[in-house]
Amino acid sequence: MYGEHVSRLIEALSRLPGIGSKSAQRLAFHIIRLPKDRAENLANVIQEAVANVRYCSLCCNLTDNDPCNICQSAKRDAQLIMVVEDPRDMAAYERTHEYHGLYHILHGALSPMNGVGPNDLKIAELLRRMQDNPVKEVITATNPTVEGEATAMYISKLLRPLGIKVTRIAHGVPVGGDLEYVDEVTLTRALEGRVEI
Repeated sequence: MYGEHVSRLIEALSRLPGIGSKSAQRLAFHIIRLPKDRAENLANVIQEAVANVRYCSLCCNLTDNDPCNICQSAKRDAQLIMVVEDPRDMAAYERTHEYHGLYHILHGALSPMNGVGPNDLKIAELLRRMQDNPVKEVITATNPTVEGEATAMYISKLLRPLGIKVTRIAHGVPVGGDLEYVDEVTLTRALEGRVEI
């Protein structure tokens, strides 16, 4: 209908999460209407991100430098690690300005129904991290979903024999919600009300 190049651009954009065919079409038309230098800049930024962004060797966050800025910071409490599912969850907690420990990003949650097991997450990296640098407390801040709860319990069972205090964020966060959409006050209250599991 639109020619090969436009159709291929729409198809590529529609493969992005949360982008349906109509949104992909709108984005494609927007990109095509951009001045050539802005479109080329967008393409270059995407290529540079793909080429240069990697996992932090400590927390598994997405970063340009290794270790990431949070892991490098001397102002963070290295005896406290918050485990989250996604870098966006970490960003949500950072916006509260209330948490001053370190993070560990799992890049997902256990979901046997979807074929996601412990080996598909950054759990082995978490265990290796605990052996290299013992901590006093691990806060499981996975999403309050069935998968998030299962992941928190699994991590708790792995860490408890190591003598590490494992806590769970309080449920001020709505059940079935994603942390990236929760406001800072609710996140702060959930962090303050965490309980040992």
